[in-house]
Amino acid sequence: MATTLPIKISFSLPDGWQAAPPDEVGAPGVAFVALHPASVDGGFTANITIAGEMRNDGATLSQIADESVPRLSQAGTVRVLKKAEVGTPDIPGLTDAPGIVQNLVLSTTLHGEPVELCQSQVYLGMEDVKNPSKRALIELILTAKRGQLDEVIEDFKAFLRTVRPAEAEEPGA
Repeated sequence: MATTLPIKISFSLPDGWQAAPPDEVGAPGVAFVALHPASVDGGFTANITIAGEMRNDGATLSQIADESVPRLSQAGTVRVLKKAEVGTPDIPGLTDAPGIVQNLVLSTTLHGEPVELCQSQVYLGMEDVKNPSKRALIELILTAKRGQLDEVIEDFKAFLRTVRPAEAEEPGA
């Protein structure tokens, strides 16, 4: 079942990407899915998912990124290729929120055939300005086969640059 995000965000999808209902495309537990129909390869469509939750446990964004590895390991073998903080010289600020970018490869099966899926995971933490002990975690993930990656990675970076907390509505608006 599709979920909602703990805070409202705004973003723009690059040309060629289409929103899809999470439950209909086999992505339960996420709030938003975008597909790149032009990239279909062997029955797999490159996709972007957005999920989120409230985190009040004090875990760092790096620790939260680490949590994805055992979760994905249930579907196959996972290799973390790179993990870095957003805002480093390698990865200039994607948004105004602090974050972690993690790239990994998942070796699994698709329609009974072995496949390697590449993921670029971005974890953003946004503190509640009224209650700093509360933190919204937003997870933005690009998943693509290795052969699709060159076609969609720049779009993902462009998408990330547009992600922002949604502007609060003015009272009476």
